[in-house]
Amino acid sequence: MESFEYTAHASRVIFGAGTLVRLREEAERLGATRVLVLGRRADHAAGVLGALAVARFEGVVMHTPIEVSERALEVVAAHDADCLVSVGGGSSTGLGKALAARTGLPQIAVPTTYAGSEMTPIVGETAGGTKRTRSDPALVPATVLYDVDLTLGLPVGLSVTSGLNAMAHAVEALCAHRAGPVVDSFALEAITRLARALPLIADRPADRDARADALVGAWLAGLCLGAAGAGLHHKLCHVLGGSFGLPHSETHAVLLSHVMAHHAAAEPEAMRRIATALGATDAPTAVFDLATRLGAPGSLVELGLAEADLPTVAARAAAPDALGLLGEAWRGDRPAAADDRPDLSGLTAQVVAGFAGAADPRVAALLGDLVQRLHGFVVDNDLTEDEWKTAIDFLTRTGQLCSSTRQEFVLLSDTLGISSAVDLLTNSRSPDTTPSAVLGPFYVEGPPAVPSGTDLAEGLPGVPLRADISITDLDGRPVPDAVVDVWQSNQDGFYDVQLPDLEGPVLRARLRGDADGRLWFRSILPSAYPIPDDGPVGQMLRATGRHPYRAPHLHFMISAPGHQRLITQLFVAGGPYLDSDAVFGVKDELIVDFPPGPDGGRTVAFTFRLGSANA
Repeated sequence: MESFEYTAHASRVIFGAGTLVRLREEAERLGATRVLVLGRRADHAAGVLGALAVARFEGVVMHTPIEVSERALEVVAAHDADCLVSVGGGSSTGLGKALAARTGLPQIAVPTTYAGSEMTPIVGETAGGTKRTRSDPALVPATVLYDVDLTLGLPVGLSVTSGLNAMAHAVEALCAHRAGPVVDSFALEAITRLARALPLIADRPADRDARADALVGAWLAGLCLGAAGAGLHHKLCHVLGGSFGLPHSETHAVLLSHVMAHHAAAEPEAMRRIATALGATDAPTAVFDLATRLGAPGSLVELGLAEADLPTVAARAAAPDALGLLGEAWRGDRPAAADDRPDLSGLTAQVVAGFAGAADPRVAALLGDLVQRLHGFVVDNDLTEDEWKTAIDFLTRTGQLCSSTRQEFVLLSDTLGISSAVDLLTNSRSPDTTPSAVLGPFYVEGPPAVPSGTDLAEGLPGVPLRADISITDLDGRPVPDAVVDVWQSNQDGFYDVQLPDLEGPVLRARLRGDADGRLWFRSILPSAYPIPDDGPVGQMLRATGRHPYRAPHLHFMISAPGHQRLITQLFVAGGPYLDSDAVFGVKDELIVDFPPGPDGGRTVAFTFRLGSANA
């Protein structure tokens, strides 16, 4: 049984493109009348604040030296500032926290890098060559305003090291046993986003979507650090920065893979999850290769550290067992892979980069994510060549069975629950509309138009059914002249397209509602039926011990001007397979009574609620 502690540090977060225009509004919301702006490139922010900005302090320095904080305090006092706005990376945010700790003033952070420190209650301050960390919930900025546009000009090199710095927050959180499931999920999402975004930024620095992805990753990673706290990685980085003056994000970028390799034996599950998020077999080498490929510094010697200083670093970090990893990081050695499988991260990145030229960024993003997940699936399952050939053969046979009357791929999508998942995401975001359901493989465009009151069964055997349908908007007002397509299987569980001897459509029609949104028709009571199981999909179901049956239902497709189209089904209450429908299409709200009618048959009455097309 797992055990953990979780502390949330609340900030108001505003995220988007062009959000800096809301800075004055946020300052006024905090009651600010005299704002001190911190940061070297804060002209735009000061301009937005207007008369509220009574002073600027541009002398921001890495690692937040005490003497810099003291000079900034003099500016606070001289201008009687009542609010702090920090614009820039972790250094600006750190200075804001140092001032907030001494004055109690509220801080608004406007990050322009991927530091993530804006989401933490932690500040590291340097005095006399020693960097000390303090943590206090009062240090969390009152508001964090993320403006993606402010990161578009961030140089690629700093983007990469800053992003790896953020990734380090997430990695440490996954290795912190007190972190818990919330922090773990944030950490994995942060790693996934950063690993996906940084290569795109390196290739296309002005890619706003990639920049947004990285900024979200940094935000989530900062939340992780705030909740889980710092570990060995940050201890070493603080010593290297505070005592030896090494640049902050570059130091994180160099050390990360080596600290991960150091933890790998004790944290195999965390490393496995990180590797999965990276689409790789081995997490430490994947991070090393990512940093190297994107041009980050590869060793501590490149950053100016002398080899003779390594024992001092380990001692000051109270981590004597870290001397070995420091040596590897100083030389820039590639960590030894704990997994003997080849690392696919380079191949994955190459394939993803191949989509960068897509005219539609959404296409590039979808294909890139798909490749990363597929490569991850291959790695996680150590897929063999024979297994993949079997999968290719399965998909080939699935495609070969598709025709104008049979859609085996739709059937595959249905039985894997993908159709229902896409349906839920696309059509079920309003709780007030009638729930949608999957289209299924047997819909045919252009069914025959018939008047209300028609008997769709045309003498076919089965229990007679009368259906009375009403169509309204979300306020209960009738929707006039709606076009309603209806289709179902026969008593034996076959649709007309499955019966080549039939001439013309059967048990399917297009009706039109009247001015009051009403129509009715006769048919037969729908029965449970098996989906076609004589092909690859049926083979899959048998191999996994699943049955092919669908719960009894009627299909509806309803369209009306000014309203969202509704594709749905009505399921017979009490019918079989409601809890094990082969395509996972049953929703409780669509299970309705089909009570006995006066003629010995059954009836059903239902009101469909359509949402507005502008919703």
